[in-house]
Amino acid sequence: MSLLNVFNKCETNVQSDGKVAMITGGTSGLGLEAAKYLASRGTKVIITGRRKDKLDNAIEVISKFSRNSNVVGRLVDYGNLTSVRDLATETIAMEPKLDILINNVGAIGVEDKLTPDNLNAMMQVNYFGAFLLTYLLFPLLKLSAPSRVINVSSLASILGHVNPDYMNNVNVYSNFGLYSNAKLANILFAVEMSKRTEGSGVSVYSLDPGLIKTDFFRYLDNVILKKFLNSLLHIFGQTISEAAKAPVYLALDPNVKNYSGKNFRSCSEFGTEWYARDQALNRKLWEKSKELLKISPDEEWDGPKET
Repeated sequence: MSLLNVFNKCETNVQSDGKVAMITGGTSGLGLEAAKYLASRGTKVIITGRRKDKLDNAIEVISKFSRNSNVVGRLVDYGNLTSVRDLATETIAMEPKLDILINNVGAIGVEDKLTPDNLNAMMQVNYFGAFLLTYLLFPLLKLSAPSRVINVSSLASILGHVNPDYMNNVNVYSNFGLYSNAKLANILFAVEMSKRTEGSGVSVYSLDPGLIKTDFFRYLDNVILKKFLNSLLHIFGQTISEAAKAPVYLALDPNVKNYSGKNFRSCSEFGTEWYARDQALNRKLWEKSKELLKISPDEEWDGPKET
């Protein structure tokens, strides 16, 4: 028996005919598998990616697997905030509703430098882009309520450190340290957003999908350590198809409808008390993120608007 049969608790039989879901980073890996599962349950699925050829291929794979032709691909580059804003604008213009948003984009090995948006590149790809997209799409999610947001995080978050005054700096953290910081920030932002949107009908969750059989550590410079860590993943990790059941469970299952703001692992609540403990940090992270992202008065929904 697999040591990872505990993930069977992520099984759900809920159908989702008529629902609309956006999955960022949906052209491969966890995002692609989650898109396949949701489409097979009747969901209209919108996947995002940086390359049209990969989007077209993923749409074909999802449609063939699910026998659902209602699959859409949208281009976005998380290294460019204008691209993220364009995605949000296009989605609001094209979609009368959005029931599910799965923030799945993530990458390790991103260069430790500032982007043209004056943000740390690793933090922008793994955190700021998801924050901005979710913030901009919240009015549509609220209009579509009950709706759900799922931030895909990582167990690496337990090694993360978030100081809003320094999180955007370069040449401070290791590459893996930056990744861990970003994944922790995704959890803290889910906790804080849940508080700020209480009563809206929009539930916000974060999720560690667990160890997955991938070459996740391929960007490490230490060849011996890289081979060792990747071999452990292939021995103890679950398949991507198994891991993808977790975000689908959080997106659809009624058992978690009252658990907004919680963090999950193996489809059970995991460490939420610790992540929610420092309320001042969570508030500061939220406000600093809005400041760095230059949220405009027209985009604002949780603070005073200029008149």
